[in-house]
Amino acid sequence: MNLSLYSISAFLILDNEGHRVLAKYYRPKSHPQVLNGEMKELATLKEQKAFEKGLWGKTKKAGGDIILYDGYLAVYKHSLDISIYFLANPAENELMLSAALNSLIDAQSLLLRNQLEKRGVLENLDVVLLCLDETVDDGIILDTDAAAIASRVSRSRPDTTDITINEQTIMNAYQTVKDRVAQRIREL
Repeated sequence: MNLSLYSISAFLILDNEGHRVLAKYYRPKSHPQVLNGEMKELATLKEQKAFEKGLWGKTKKAGGDIILYDGYLAVYKHSLDISIYFLANPAENELMLSAALNSLIDAQSLLLRNQLEKRGVLENLDVVLLCLDETVDDGIILDTDAAAIASRVSRSRPDTTDITINEQTIMNAYQTVKDRVAQRIREL
């Protein structure tokens, strides 16, 4: 029985041709993955790309959302021109992985204004990665509430203020400087 918190082995976003848009593989140093002969470790880029191409080949058709492929449990969703995957050990709870993936997709949809497509992901890669980091940390599922994830990612910083500069503020600044210089000249 696996009592570890490390449940996710990888996060993938593949385009509609099976090419990598984003990939993040988790290998926690404090808790090495036990290879029981079923799961192979995807250590090199070549192995990862070959695995991703084969996985996309098996999941490119609409249908299920969970598959056991090459010793990995893959939970995935299709969205317009991309497919989003969580990979895990086959002994992991599929419902928990599915809930985490659905919340991640919902949070990203909220933040990207329902434009969860390849172009939107690439243009807002920082938001997508922050969203992923708020959901999964080093393979550990942290949160499954899409609204909470989206609010933490989009929260504005309290130390920043919205400064609008227009002609009026520039003229006010100019007038203030002009008055102070005139006052200093009069004091001399």
